[in-house]
Amino acid sequence: MSKDIKKNYRGKMTKGRSALPFSSENYYFFAIGIALIVMGYISLSRGPWDSFWSLTLAPILLVLGYCVIVPIAILYRKKSRKQEDRE
Repeated sequence: MSKDIKKNYRGKMTKGRSALPFSSENYYFFAIGIALIVMGYISLSRGPWDSFWSLTLAPILLVLGYCVIVPIAILYRKKSRKQEDRE
């Protein structure tokens, strides 16, 4: 009996998988996040420590890159046609 369950479980796992988990939109979001992070570090290195670049702009860019855009790139999933038909 346990052999039947394993066969069914394996069959379900192999049918539902796609070739690549990320679409091109995920890679665009990831590239935007990396660009924001690089711009944040560049602005952090500019000027004296008490300048607008280092105190204000750099932390905003780094937080947007690390905490907003990169997680969106990882978690974003395009709706399938089945989900659109249900709604």
